[in-house]
Amino acid sequence: MREHYDAFTQQAANNVALSPLSFLERTATIFPDRLAVIYNDRKYAWGNVYERVKRVASSLRAKGIGIGDTVSVMAANTPELFELHYAVPMTGAVLNTINIRLEPETVAYILDHSDAKLVIADTAFANVIGESFELNGNDLPVVNIVDRDGPGGEPIGTMTYENLVDDGDPAFAWQGPEDEWQAIALNYTSGTSGRPKGVVYHHRGAYLMSMGTPIAWELPRHPVYLYTVPMFHCNGWCHAWAMTLTAGTIICIRQVTGKAVFDLIAEHGVTHLGGAPIVLSMLVNTPEPDRTALKNPVKVMTAGAPPPAAVLAATKALGFEVMQVYGLTETYGHVSQCLWREEWDDLTSDEQAELQSWQGVGFPMTETIDVIDRDTGVSVPSDGETQGEIVVRGNTVMKGYYKNPEATEEALAGGVFRSGDAAVRHPSGYIQIRDRLKDVIISGGENISSVEVEGVLHRHPDVVLAAVVALPDERWGEVPCAFVELKEDSQATEDSLIAFCKEQMAGFKRPKKIVFTELPKTATGKIQKFVLRQEARTIASKTS
Repeated sequence: MREHYDAFTQQAANNVALSPLSFLERTATIFPDRLAVIYNDRKYAWGNVYERVKRVASSLRAKGIGIGDTVSVMAANTPELFELHYAVPMTGAVLNTINIRLEPETVAYILDHSDAKLVIADTAFANVIGESFELNGNDLPVVNIVDRDGPGGEPIGTMTYENLVDDGDPAFAWQGPEDEWQAIALNYTSGTSGRPKGVVYHHRGAYLMSMGTPIAWELPRHPVYLYTVPMFHCNGWCHAWAMTLTAGTIICIRQVTGKAVFDLIAEHGVTHLGGAPIVLSMLVNTPEPDRTALKNPVKVMTAGAPPPAAVLAATKALGFEVMQVYGLTETYGHVSQCLWREEWDDLTSDEQAELQSWQGVGFPMTETIDVIDRDTGVSVPSDGETQGEIVVRGNTVMKGYYKNPEATEEALAGGVFRSGDAAVRHPSGYIQIRDRLKDVIISGGENISSVEVEGVLHRHPDVVLAAVVALPDERWGEVPCAFVELKEDSQATEDSLIAFCKEQMAGFKRPKKIVFTELPKTATGKIQKFVLRQEARTIASKTS
């Protein structure tokens, strides 16, 4: 009877808060001498990593870092950033990884909005941090990551990351989170507004994402993973935790180039890597002398704007086995995958590549991924034609937006996360994105707010009106394209406006194409962006 089943209580013996941090102790205990991280000539075994992490966590705790504090990190994919995925949350604090391509103004906003208590930064980004402090009037303590293989940079202050390691206690004992809903990470992402929103992850979601990834990607024990995904983006798709679970070997790469990727695959026997479609294009377009033939297939997870079928086919010809996935910062990264089906085996390579570009079906840890009618909330028919909005429900949906209850309520309305992406569902059940409901441009895996770019263009004294949409691009997937109305007798040119934007924002955000024209408007004066999107597609088709 039910009362007998309900008579039990949760106790310490049978209820432990889920956290991906538990993977590190397990792997370090079982495989202490197996290589965990390789970065150029630096190599750390899992036992080394675990001790270093505990030392750093101990030092951070001694500096007053504790539960609910934000520690902001601006660093490239080096061993330090991997270790901080464990050391910061071990103190109970929240890891805030900052996009290293951002300009000082946005970094200043993030440091202020996130309530950062400490900044850990690679000296290569010291100038950006310093300028952001000046903009904010901040004087936060800074710990410098000094990478002898990096481009250098003048440290801020005297404390270094290795000081944290040297001064820390190797016997530091992590007690686990207070509960699994406790925040573990804070990631900022551009939405439809110019200001980025802070997406909050919890320990439970990070744990389940890390458990679901090996199943979906069919990861073996001890994979050799080349970390081409920026660890600042969705915590590197949570692969820092997933690769620890599988006791893999992580190869860090600071500057991703085709030659570097091929060289590292050959040197270390890389089995897996991840990246935006631009990484695939980069591999395909790597000059023949810079390529090394693959001895074994390398499995690639790619996400972002769907890669062109031609790129997928060319990548496969090089020996890479690509799986397209879909997700957002708000969902810890990937929540659906284009799972290969046996009936596709006999199709032509072009047909296979087209199917591989679909967003597919839910990951194992995803409870629901659906395409619904935005007005009725009812699932669209699986006819491959009827468009609706992708919605997600599950444990890998964010807690919400930091200090933004209104946006949180809107995003999670109806008991699902509303992605803002328009898609169809095919008879096979596979989802395929057809358009973007949000005006976000995904360029090389990076989200760019059209509103932010428009705001910069409107600062130019000759610009009357500007609208920015996505321009399809073979290399980047999408790039910003601006349609601009100028003042009468203006002498501004496409090159001069792009140069103006270059001074105002990060390079990847500035428009790559500017068209001078009268913007199409509705009767009420609203810009008809769907007309501009069609024009952008026409421009792309003429230049391809």
